Amino acid sequence: MNIEIAARQRDAADRLARGAASAFVGFALACFSLGFSSPAAAQGAIKIGEINSYKSQPAFLDPYRKGMELAVEQVNAAGGIGGKKLELITRDDNANPGDAVRAAEELLSRERVDVLMGSFLSNIGLALTDFAKQKKVFFLASEPLTDKIVWQDGNRYTFRLRVSTYMQTAMLVPDAAKLNKKRWAIVYPNYEYGQSAAATFKALMKKAQPDVEFVAEQATPLGKVDAGSVVQALADAKPDAIFNVLFAADVAKLVREGNTRGLFPNTPVVSLLSGEPEYLDPLKEETPNGWIVTGYPWYSIQTPEHTAFLKAYQDRFKDYPRLGSIIGYSSVMSMAAGMKKAGGADTEKLVAAFEGLKVGTPFGPIEYRAIDHQSTMGAYVGKLAQKDGKGVMVDYQYMNGANFLPSDEEVKKLRPAN
Repeated sequence: MNIEIAARQRDAADRLARGAASAFVGFALACFSLGFSSPAAAQGAIKIGEINSYKSQPAFLDPYRKGMELAVEQVNAAGGIGGKKLELITRDDNANPGDAVRAAEELLSRERVDVLMGSFLSNIGLALTDFAKQKKVFFLASEPLTDKIVWQDGNRYTFRLRVSTYMQTAMLVPDAAKLNKKRWAIVYPNYEYGQSAAATFKALMKKAQPDVEFVAEQATPLGKVDAGSVVQALADAKPDAIFNVLFAADVAKLVREGNTRGLFPNTPVVSLLSGEPEYLDPLKEETPNGWIVTGYPWYSIQTPEHTAFLKAYQDRFKDYPRLGSIIGYSSVMSMAAGMKKAGGADTEKLVAAFEGLKVGTPFGPIEYRAIDHQSTMGAYVGKLAQKDGKGVMVDYQYMNGANFLPSDEEVKKLRPAN
């Protein structure tokens, strides 16, 4: 998205990028390059077994794979982990929890991987979370959003990178409450991620605005939304505002039908994920103006960390990054930082190393909390607009994930002692 914008900015940013690039790589690697030494010629490799829905969710996971590749190249170029190279071995889970578990078994028994990483869909993330608990193997849930991964179903062996459903919803609720709309409708995919997002939105909005009413809910099959029927049902309910949780092709269909039937832009919308380029780019001139969203405005973030990452990514792939690129890159960098701190890939030492682990990412420094194994990675919140026939995020700000998590006392009630 917005290659023209990036091109116009490149000349202005180039000097900053050149100066920041080495600083960023040093920052991202510093936490695992000091205080640990072993022979540079050490034999073997440390294997990361990665499982994801590559075939069913290519818009997010193709960039995610590129982000992982860039991070592996940077880590290995900097000497690897104690002289050992990182090796990434990926498997497709066919968007099926059973297939994901079988892939995990195969990676451990046949490929002899040291750790597991990945998953995109929340139900698959939960299946792998349970697998990690049963097999006592380290698992970094890089992308699934469900809160159960770190709370209700949380366990000693599972950590999660990406900002969660609860966190992203909590980031949107203040702006939703400022709309001062009483009658809300909700539309969401009918599986764990969508169900938990809808429940969290209702609970947090009730706290922020006690007189709020929820006049309609549309729970749609993932990837199979009947957008015409959904939009008509939403319109019939005559809501003052809508909370949307649909993503990927489903949200594109919703937007198209909503524009055609006049539901948008007349009805305000607050929407999870819709500012991510994976889902915003295909909308082009159909982008609805004014939606309040979480997303990733890669084309205008000016922090040194992001500027350096953007240059490295574009130089390597001749393409612009998506949010998946950030998550893939930061997942591998997290693994590398944890392994350096642990002195290797021993499971128990790695678990201990990850509790309180600080990692440099293109979004800035994050920390994996000891209390629930959730990272403090944040997200950008802003509004959708059109520019040069493309969708963009405007009036955005970065929300630090640490500010949108429950208190330790609340987490202790949510998370079992395992």
